[in-house]
Amino acid sequence: MKKRSSNRKKVFPLLFILTVIAIILFIPIRQGLVFEFQDTGRILAYIPFSKEDKFKIKYTHSIHLSDVVESYQVTKQGYIQQYELMYEDFAIGMPENASKGEVFEQIDGKYFIKNMNRVFPSFDLRTGQVKANHTVIYKNNEYPLAKSIQPGTWVRIKIEKLNLLQQLKGVNILEQQS
Repeated sequence: MKKRSSNRKKVFPLLFILTVIAIILFIPIRQGLVFEFQDTGRILAYIPFSKEDKFKIKYTHSIHLSDVVESYQVTKQGYIQQYELMYEDFAIGMPENASKGEVFEQIDGKYFIKNMNRVFPSFDLRTGQVKANHTVIYKNNEYPLAKSIQPGTWVRIKIEKLNLLQQLKGVNILEQQS
């Protein structure tokens, strides 16, 4: 009878430790801007975020070969809101004016659409293989996506809470050399 009681005394601490480890590994704790492989849930890369953070995506337009910068912020509900668009040329694929409630401005030869309120739970992007050079701008630093994600990859971009295991599997873009 003492042997069985002794085994129980060893098993309970072991179960407690395993439970704590599982909680640490699997409970989402850190919000991030997540780059997910297609719509599979597999995280390729992420940027650790604070609540209501801002970021930009810059790329070279494939036709007129000038920079386009899309500016986003995280809403209180955890969605992504596009609030500004900057581009240098009117051409195929670029707007010629602002939509209702938005403001169109020309500043130093660049065109801006401001006061945008386009809200998404996520959006998809195919990273450029040739000229696009998709780059995330976060806190005034530029991080080329090609350093973390294979060019030509379809990614879903969203805000998500990450657990420790997801953080270990994905690439923290901020740790990549800019």
